[in-house]
Amino acid sequence: MRDFHSIIEYLKEYLADAKKVKILDKDVAKALEISQSNFATIKKRNATPYEKILRFCQKEQLCCRELFFDEV
Repeated sequence: MRDFHSIIEYLKEYLADAKKVKILDKDVAKALEISQSNFATIKKRNATPYEKILRFCQKEQLCCRELFFDEV
């Protein structure tokens, strides 16, 4: 299972493919509907906000198994 830092990198790649621009942490926080300060705290603690990520996956129709476990 991936840790939060790996999930962030996966989400950055996913968002970059959609927008064709460099994605920053603030863009991931916005996509997950988390404030930048809260995102920074979560990232520092390496705590995974599962509910926010699952809601994002549902909204984007993204496979959460691929995101969390690197499986298709």
